[in-house]
Amino acid sequence: MEQGCELALRYDVASVCIKPYAVKRAAAVLAGSGVKATTTVGFPHGGHTTAIKLAEAELALADGATELDMVINIGKALSRDWDYVCADIDAVVRAGHAAGALVKVIFENCYLQDEHKIRLCEICGEVGADWVKTSTGYGSGGAVMDDLRLMRKHAPAYVQVKAAGGISTLDLALEVRAIGGTRFGTLQTVEILEECKQRLGLA
Repeated sequence: MEQGCELALRYDVASVCIKPYAVKRAAAVLAGSGVKATTTVGFPHGGHTTAIKLAEAELALADGATELDMVINIGKALSRDWDYVCADIDAVVRAGHAAGALVKVIFENCYLQDEHKIRLCEICGEVGADWVKTSTGYGSGGAVMDDLRLMRKHAPAYVQVKAAGGISTLDLALEVRAIGGTRFGTLQTVEILEECKQRLGLA
């Protein structure tokens, strides 16, 4: 974990997403830098009750997390119980914002139809989420460019879009950026950024 944080500091990435038990240590390692300590809420399947998600969020914030990545209740979205889904997301967004943190809302698009994704983008705009995010990395699929285009089209301009899962090359990262994505998650941080430096003649 500490090696991952040190790598993030070396390359000045946006954030390190760490398991909840390690937030306090990660926040200490990253203190004073521009790299944010991020953790998950309701991970990876989103089936936790709202009360548990809220407790997870509050503990993570107390431990020093400055960004939260929450998973929607996928079953409720598939059932079109949008009142439940909205209240679930809203509770975590409110907790995050009250502590000065940012909140990403993970859809797990591989299990959803376009109608679900569109409604989720609308809800995230209504409750003021900071990002809509494609996937956890634990589902049957990751970021798909058509999904990113759909999310960017239907999320309000003030809600950013993050790609997660399968963004393993610089060209894919640039494609996400061209679509309008502002973040992507990857395990290939070094490879992507070293290739970027080479292309820019900075290596």
